[in-house]
Amino acid sequence: MKKNVIVSLADSNYFPLLNELVDSIKQFQQSENIAICILDAGLEDKQKQTLLKKVDEVKFAEWDIEVPNFKVKNKEWLKSQVSRAFLPKYFPNYEKYLWIDCDAWVNDWQSVELYFKACDNGKLGITQSIGPGYRITSKVNWLFGKLAIVKSQNFKHAVKSNIGYSKARKLAFAPHINIGVFSLEHNSPGWASWQKNLNQTLKAGNIFGSEGLAINMSVYIDDLETEFLPLNCNWITSNLLPKYDKDQKTFVEPYLPNYKIGIMHLAAGIWKDGKDMRVDKSIEIELETLDNKKIIKSLRFDK
Repeated sequence: MKKNVIVSLADSNYFPLLNELVDSIKQFQQSENIAICILDAGLEDKQKQTLLKKVDEVKFAEWDIEVPNFKVKNKEWLKSQVSRAFLPKYFPNYEKYLWIDCDAWVNDWQSVELYFKACDNGKLGITQSIGPGYRITSKVNWLFGKLAIVKSQNFKHAVKSNIGYSKARKLAFAPHINIGVFSLEHNSPGWASWQKNLNQTLKAGNIFGSEGLAINMSVYIDDLETEFLPLNCNWITSNLLPKYDKDQKTFVEPYLPNYKIGIMHLAAGIWKDGKDMRVDKSIEIELETLDNKKIIKSLRFDK
């Protein structure tokens, strides 16, 4: 019986990305000891049959917290904003859960091991969206050259979700936590805290982003014990592009000591000529190499 599981979710449009994520996991021999489970948010039957040849379980995602129909607008993939906070309900037979968004893929197994280790003793294993080379962490509107209106991602979502200004101020300049990759134990108190906050954020705010705000509340307001992992464990390419190591044929951090990217995350997309690399795999962009040259390459997983 496998003790730990990696979980993701997709609809039919993002199936190619999900399929690549699964392949990127299974390229490592260590994955034989890890279960892979998928939440179906609108996959086609043929796509599910393809996945069932590779993964342990596929289950239909539900609206675990009721939301108004007008907010959903037939976007089943929005279930990812709710169902990921209820993973032990869907897949109850595992000790540790590692969620990876379907627009991410595993480049180095060490990051997987770190996430499973990070959630020991009920802690949340997660990565903050801040690191060397980040130029902007929060946005403000300046009035009269000296008064600032805060527009940070956490603060903006918090105000819209009506959680109260006292809580919103605690989140205003806290480093944003990206919920696209995280780990939790089956019995962690983090699930209850997250679900409680998610119930609140869904009432007034948008569905998209609600789960991220809720987990930020759990960490920065509820003081959920958290193990913060390095940026290469959840490398968000839209924030900072990696470099490419031609000798090792792998993606690395752009600054010394150029650690290997563990999980490549295409959140928010990589856009070129109005096209998103997540949707069009033919999209390639210019990257720097470690020997200070240029290379044209995709950031998608390639066997």
